[in-house]
Amino acid sequence: MTYPNTLIFVDLTSDDPEATGQFYAEVFGWTNEGRPAGVYHRLVPGENFKNKDGSQSQIGNLHIGIFNANNARPYPTPEGAGPKPLSRGTHKARIWVLVSDDDTPERILEAATARGATIIWKNHYWHEFNGYNYAFEDPWGNEIILWGKAGENPQIPDNYTRE
Repeated sequence: MTYPNTLIFVDLTSDDPEATGQFYAEVFGWTNEGRPAGVYHRLVPGENFKNKDGSQSQIGNLHIGIFNANNARPYPTPEGAGPKPLSRGTHKARIWVLVSDDDTPERILEAATARGATIIWKNHYWHEFNGYNYAFEDPWGNEIILWGKAGENPQIPDNYTRE
């Protein structure tokens, strides 16, 4: 193999894809597309990745899917996969979201909790990736980690945990 396989989607689980899509549209400002509505939704995070100078690069944004746990599509038979329980607890996939330079993790956490999310933890600095981190669980059990750029010579607040 000379060219690596490419990640194109990550799917979130929900028993109400339409409500989940609306949640993420309101919390992050993403476009919510029913494909078809209520069965499978695609979240489009927005513009292309930015170059270091702040201009748009040619690298397109990644998309997130939302599939219905009551009958996951696509599936090779018309009757589908059948119902699956929502993932709850501590061992599941996590989705990382870069906080935009014109947004704040505080605003995002407030918007998420106002719509039924639960804060898992916040105010953490991870030296390995030089970022500030915060995490919440959406109303359907999906874990979202917010990552904020710490920049050169970060001034880590005293109340932040560190690793």
